[in-house]
Amino acid sequence: MSDQVYTDYFFDESAFNTHDGGYVPLEEANAPQQPLNVPPLLKPDKETATDTYYTVIAQTGETQFLPGAKTKTWGYNNSVLGQTIVFEKGKHIHVTLKNELPELTTFHWHGLNVIGPYVDGGCHAPVYPGKGSQIDFTLDQPAATVWLHAHPCPETAAQVYHGLAAMVLVKDQAEAKLPFPRQWGVDDIPLILQDRRFHENNQWDYRADYDPDGVQGPTALINGTVNPYFDVTTQRLRLRILDGANRREWRLHFSDDLMFTQVGSDGGTMPAPVKLTKLMLTCAERAELIVDFGQYKPGDVVTLYSDDVPLVRFRVQQFAPDNTKLPAHLADIADLPVTPGLPVRKVVMSGMDEQVLIDGKKFAMQRIDARQKVGDVQYWDVTNTNTMNGGMVHPFHMHGTQFTVISRNGHEPYPNEHGYKDTVGVNPGETVRIKVKFDLPGLYMYHCHIIEHEDGGMMAQILAYTADNPNPDYKLMDMDTMMQALSEERGVPMDQLWMGGMESYAKMGMRM
Repeated sequence: MSDQVYTDYFFDESAFNTHDGGYVPLEEANAPQQPLNVPPLLKPDKETATDTYYTVIAQTGETQFLPGAKTKTWGYNNSVLGQTIVFEKGKHIHVTLKNELPELTTFHWHGLNVIGPYVDGGCHAPVYPGKGSQIDFTLDQPAATVWLHAHPCPETAAQVYHGLAAMVLVKDQAEAKLPFPRQWGVDDIPLILQDRRFHENNQWDYRADYDPDGVQGPTALINGTVNPYFDVTTQRLRLRILDGANRREWRLHFSDDLMFTQVGSDGGTMPAPVKLTKLMLTCAERAELIVDFGQYKPGDVVTLYSDDVPLVRFRVQQFAPDNTKLPAHLADIADLPVTPGLPVRKVVMSGMDEQVLIDGKKFAMQRIDARQKVGDVQYWDVTNTNTMNGGMVHPFHMHGTQFTVISRNGHEPYPNEHGYKDTVGVNPGETVRIKVKFDLPGLYMYHCHIIEHEDGGMMAQILAYTADNPNPDYKLMDMDTMMQALSEERGVPMDQLWMGGMESYAKMGMRM
């Protein structure tokens, strides 16, 4: 492992969300500190040597975030967020999906390489209230921290804001041999970073807070906990961090500028450890960190901040010495040759507010925007043309694959971007080159993961096809069917149906 320690956030400071006209600064909540909630592991319905069976339920609930009234929330097998789901590489996974919400939803496996569009769970895989569906897949990808969230365009942002997001762990034998902490809830800790605004009686009001550039709130929620603390009982902690916010970037650092080591990104273990004192995550990105508290004594408190606001207080307890060293090489990352003769695919993200577009268009559910043959390896150049008022970082996400980052404006990617990724932040005026390969056929989305931007149309679809089936006949959701269903479920006429993303279409005279 290199001795170099990186001490900046890498991204363009002029594009940080602190410069947004609608920026909502975080504030430490006026509430007592409480233990960090660690979502429990979901128990399989059944497990054999080759197969695992789960039931995942989207349900309503109430959650005690603040003193006083409980907040009405949604979650997976839980009142908010979800129990943590564990998949093992090589196993055949069977999942029963149940919807106990008052309206349709979908179950999107963000970061999983599974067949699209129905197993992947984008907008074309609705599960209606009181109904269920079955999916199954054999998992073939490295160990990683991925996640599950709702994806019913253009209601994705509202449903995630209601609480529909859960961590998913992929495990494999290669990662199991690495000297990483792995006692869930003891030294292997998830940190799902989100933010909310609490209104009267501690309730959330998505419509009141709606911003087409992304909804933000002043109160940080870490695993659904306000003002959390965690008691450190081992010298080393593994933190699995997910930016699960609709809009907010998180600029993370510890008190004392404590150095930490990043060992994993979106798609799993990185090729080599990277030492940092600062880390910025854009929406939907993940990072696995190892933090060593060896220099502290019982009674010390080490605080994780975003900018200057405390997120989690780590209260140091007595622990046994741990001299474990990380190897210089952690994982092999395939450097696949590009398929000869393929052009570089150009993708352009543009605009802010209601004007967001991808390749000059807004998303249309039944339009296929691109095609790539399964097994082909192709360069994609993803450009963020928006520089108005300093512009903003657009986190570019692809369903159905993990890519590698090749360059930023022709230069080396950031030091912690050499592993597999499914989301990459693109600075204003920047072109990020990625290398893309689909292993499975399907129709997949690619989009900005500021969730209000994808709902507002900064999204497109690609068909990953095989030579023996170049034009599969998928039954694709359409906007009229979606709106009719929501109208009936909410008991309001179609012309009174409100969805934030549809305002972006209406103001530009477009349809989804």
